[in-house]
Amino acid sequence: MAAKNQTIKTENDSTLPIGDSQIAALERRHLLLGWFALLLFLTLGIGLEMMHGFKLGFYLDVQNSSRRLMWTLAHAHGTLFALIHIAFACSLGLLPVRSASALGLVSKCLTGALVVMPLGFFFGGLWMFGGDPGLGVLLVPAGALLLLSGVGIFSATLLGNLKQGAKEQTAGTRKAQAKPSSKPPRKKRRK
Repeated sequence: MAAKNQTIKTENDSTLPIGDSQIAALERRHLLLGWFALLLFLTLGIGLEMMHGFKLGFYLDVQNSSRRLMWTLAHAHGTLFALIHIAFACSLGLLPVRSASALGLVSKCLTGALVVMPLGFFFGGLWMFGGDPGLGVLLVPAGALLLLSGVGIFSATLLGNLKQGAKEQTAGTRKAQAKPSSKPPRKKRRK
């Protein structure tokens, strides 16, 4: 995936070039994270299917229905978040993102969500209290907040940059139209 030269805005509104290597490093990190997380959570899903197939009581018994739900949610959310990381990595080189601080924050939020929410579901199902999920489920809202923050910041940054790009393009078109021709006016011939 070829990364494009982009610019980033720092907090004092000065514009710095964001190099191909910085974009490529973020792309690599999130592609690796996404694919390895996908492998992990698909493996978890296959493990859940095997427990179902072997009719394991600690997974299938009626009193363990909350465990089954929690672990299914851990598998599903982990798989989805892995795909979100892959989509984020693929978006970086294609979309105009100019804010380095926003990209860093989005990266941290998405990574935190990938770890925290599935772990919350998994630990919530690991230790049960009378059919209710364990205390690990308290991690789930934190993971949800991280996910919403990351996706929201990235979406807002993209929207702002697309609007800014449209304004710059419009201003460039106006300047080109208003610029006088460099050729001297043609004289009319007399007959």
